[in-house]
Amino acid sequence: MSRVASTTPPPGATIPVRHPEAPPTGSKIPSHFAHCFGCGEKHPTGLHLVAHVGNAMDITAEFVVSQDHQGAPGLAHGGLLSLAFDEALGKLMWLLRAPAVTARLETDFLKPVPMGSKLFITAQITGQVSRKVYCSAIGRLNSPEGDIAIKAAALYVIVPMSHFLQNAPADYLEAISKTPEVLAFVDPNFEINP
Repeated sequence: MSRVASTTPPPGATIPVRHPEAPPTGSKIPSHFAHCFGCGEKHPTGLHLVAHVGNAMDITAEFVVSQDHQGAPGLAHGGLLSLAFDEALGKLMWLLRAPAVTARLETDFLKPVPMGSKLFITAQITGQVSRKVYCSAIGRLNSPEGDIAIKAAALYVIVPMSHFLQNAPADYLEAISKTPEVLAFVDPNFEINP
């Protein structure tokens, strides 16, 4: 039986420092792919999640629950809410300027999220050990100080950029070659400290 990875930073984990080429505090984090269901502006029914860099190793994000995001009538689908948290937590990797994959995501649903609600997400890196990055987030209803509806914790693992580029369609590779802010992140030549 295999062991389940924890989302809790182990003893000895440290909060990493922001990469010198990470986006500055307050800036909008660009979409990594225009057709991404989570953050892509060109996806017709996607979440269109928008994220901004915080003051330290944190970000804020938000999205509006539309009729396309329903599970039960009038309420956001739990899977789509988990996707929103995976997207927001994944945006933290821009602070490290390191590509990563989700190894584990835990989502606790505390209140229903009605259609038409705006969900405000705050996410932070809670520790790092080698290639493992631990993160947590909370989602509040309709304002940054609103009721907490969702809590999440995740473990990401830093991987080589080739993990993503080897399967990318040619039109995506062409598009990022024309987008400097994404190209800076997607640069396959930057090194990863294991």
